[in-house]
Amino acid sequence: MGPDHGGRLNRAARLYERPVADWLDLSTGINPRPWPVPSVPTEVWQRLPEADDGLDAVARRWAGAPDPAGSLPVAGSQAAIQGLPWLRSACRVGVPEPGYAEHAWWWEQAGHTVVPVAHDEVDAQVAALDVLVWIHPNNPTGLALPVDRLLDWHATLAARGGWLVVDEAFVDPTPTVSLAPWADRDGLLVLRSLGKFFGLAGLRGGLVLGPQSVCQALDQALGPWAVSHPTRWLMARALTDTAWQTEARHWLADAAGALDSVLERHGLPPTGGTSLFRYCPHPQAATIRNELASQGVLVRLFHQPAALRFGLPPDTTALERLDHALARTRHAPTL
Repeated sequence: MGPDHGGRLNRAARLYERPVADWLDLSTGINPRPWPVPSVPTEVWQRLPEADDGLDAVARRWAGAPDPAGSLPVAGSQAAIQGLPWLRSACRVGVPEPGYAEHAWWWEQAGHTVVPVAHDEVDAQVAALDVLVWIHPNNPTGLALPVDRLLDWHATLAARGGWLVVDEAFVDPTPTVSLAPWADRDGLLVLRSLGKFFGLAGLRGGLVLGPQSVCQALDQALGPWAVSHPTRWLMARALTDTAWQTEARHWLADAAGALDSVLERHGLPPTGGTSLFRYCPHPQAATIRNELASQGVLVRLFHQPAALRFGLPPDTTALERLDHALARTRHAPTL
């Protein structure tokens, strides 16, 4: 069994004996107002996917990656997280702590030595690593660092044949901090996803941007037809819908601000996050999570440090439900 995740609504429904339809699920960082999915033509369902459909060029333009960079569509960035560790012989791999736990899990499964690295200790440790995985912005804290600092780490690693693997699953609300424009450099791999910003987690669509040689090796390891034809067809259209992307960034920023106001009023001021989620450390995080779940509101719990991650409510009715549920918890008086 691998790491725990948000979004396990069926499990919560069983545990708290509440039907799935009665829940407000704020346990993920998925945009609750997804890109509007069009009807997929019948012929797309009937034909096998083909790699020369132009999706790789569309993806490079969307991400701002240079033409020499490889662009490999994958079944969500999770496919790359699972596949990349098997492309290197056993080595020392730094992973951020706290951070998305799947990275450490899969590098360990592939026989590597995983070194947890605090966010303020990378400069001192990077020279002793062969690979550094960096989540940018971080999940769950939302920390984003200057691009120049990450490129300095990359230069240190690449000089010895190492990799910097940058997980950018949550970068789309702030694309100017992406490392995709440098994805043609040896040893720099950038992972992108359509699950969070586009709100299409069930699509299982993602991208790896990086050196052609690594993208080709991963493509061969994943095998033929690793991404379905409907997924590729929809990815191409979502990535070129720049008007929707601009509108979504504005809505997310406004919705995150409204969520902040509710959280602060109930003694849970966010210390980090992105416009897709808010991160709230609190010593009674587990108690708050359980009391919210007993009211049908699911949020994500982290243990070290004790913290909660709140996804965005989709509308004012859902935000009011969260407001009322927090008012019924016993962790702190309403401000």
